[in-house]
Amino acid sequence: MTETAQTAVGHHGGAAGRGVRLPRTARRAQLLAAAQDVFVTNGYHAAAMDEIAERAGVSKPVLYQHFPGKLELYMALLESHVDELVNRVRGALASTTDNKQRVKAAVAAFYDFVDGEGQAFRMVFESDLRGEPAVARAVERATTDSVEAITDTITADAGLDEHRARLLAVGLVGLSQVTARAWLADDRKLAKEDAVALISNLAWRGIGGGFPLQH
Repeated sequence: MTETAQTAVGHHGGAAGRGVRLPRTARRAQLLAAAQDVFVTNGYHAAAMDEIAERAGVSKPVLYQHFPGKLELYMALLESHVDELVNRVRGALASTTDNKQRVKAAVAAFYDFVDGEGQAFRMVFESDLRGEPAVARAVERATTDSVEAITDTITADAGLDEHRARLLAVGLVGLSQVTARAWLADDRKLAKEDAVALISNLAWRGIGGGFPLQH
């Protein structure tokens, strides 16, 4: 499905603005990108659909063709960012069989997510809409799914029962998330590679020292 083209130049001079013929999936991606900017800058409550449509270079009816309301638009973005983070963590754990490197890769997954373009992490970790049940569930999933992935790895490799493995996983996720956000808030004064090495060494000394994992 495409939208009728009236011009070949976007509202802001780009190739994907008002009236440009785009496949539905491409138009949706464009609208999500515009909404991302507005939600991160203004927060949910101060964001306006008018501004999102203007930023995307489309009319409000076009925006509402894809998203029936502001909450649906926000949730589409939030769920995609949660999926991105969880997939980063899962990919990190699957990237090597060396457990020390697994810990480092898991820590790096959080730093890379926080350091990504568009400040997507703010919607996940700093949402101003946590009172909305759907938002609260999505935000919680970012932590619980990451913890679950790490728990499975620790249980298999260290021979720990699930409760001990889960608590270690919660510690690693919390350490990674909080330090990554603190690192960014400090204007990246430490190189990301150095920050990841510092925190992953701290985590590994606890996990690897107290619970020798089998390679």
